[in-house]
Amino acid sequence: MITCQQLWFTAPYAVEYREQELGEPGPDEILVRSLCSAISAGTEMLAYRGQLPQDQALDASMNCLKNRSTAYPLPYGYANVGQVEAAGYKVDQRLIGRQVFALQSHATHYLSKAGAVVNLPETIDPEAAVFLANMETAVNLVLDAKPALGEKVVILGQGVVGLLVSAILARFPLSACYTLDPYPLRRDAARHLGIEQTLDPYSEKDLATMTAELRKTPGEGADLVVELSGAPAALNLALKLCAYTGRIVVGSWYGNKPVTLDLGGRFHRERITIISSQVSSISPELTGRWDRERRFATALELIGSIKPQQLVTHRMAFTSAHEAYRLLDESPDKALQVILTYD
Repeated sequence: MITCQQLWFTAPYAVEYREQELGEPGPDEILVRSLCSAISAGTEMLAYRGQLPQDQALDASMNCLKNRSTAYPLPYGYANVGQVEAAGYKVDQRLIGRQVFALQSHATHYLSKAGAVVNLPETIDPEAAVFLANMETAVNLVLDAKPALGEKVVILGQGVVGLLVSAILARFPLSACYTLDPYPLRRDAARHLGIEQTLDPYSEKDLATMTAELRKTPGEGADLVVELSGAPAALNLALKLCAYTGRIVVGSWYGNKPVTLDLGGRFHRERITIISSQVSSISPELTGRWDRERRFATALELIGSIKPQQLVTHRMAFTSAHEAYRLLDESPDKALQVILTYD
């Protein structure tokens, strides 16, 4: 019998630790001890701030969130790297001692179906593997965006997912790729990942220079705009920057923040397409060739080449999680990826 500590959100801006007794793994289960877990500065901070839609079901594709709603109290988190400590008799016993990734909320230990975790290569560092969920999201966004040869692309928001999308698109033969984010730390990170033109959205000079370049294309705008800022107002900026017949891919989840869109102007006449992209599913047109396993494999390959662990700015003990959330809430300009570590 293992006594584990779990992190729970109990009210806006309040987290607490709860103990739970974990029994022996079932026949097809494994017991995992956490090594590190990543805090999402986007979706997870909505839970921390009380900005999730009320009484909405959480993502059922994640086992740890099944049959749970957004109502407090709730556990959250979906990026855990751990080590298998025990396994049921139906599980390959060679898995014991191996490192695995799981879409698992923050906890010192957890039980899981063996088939619900990703067995990690022995060569991968846990702090790199903890980016697997966000890299899978970035892969999904790029698949939905369908960047094409010679296109001009704008990425709004350079949080971790935005930076990973930027790192992928920096490898494409685009005509131009611009990223916009108000924080210098994020703009510097985008530049380090291969984006030459990373701008401040609140700089009139930066916007004017970029807009002038975008208008030189036949559609007088960006062929593709990817919205990852988490700020509802950014959608109207996306509409202004998008070209005639261009497309906007929205990867942000705004939670209960209201969105006011100006659809009476260019959007109405210029056939602009707005696409929702969310990692819980794969676009139907791709499902004949893509499944979760292929997407995870692609994300792992990209982790090996992009090395996203360079985006870790803070490592904090699991027992200091409240300080980690406060940092991300009050000083988002000072942190990129915050990782919780487990003793």
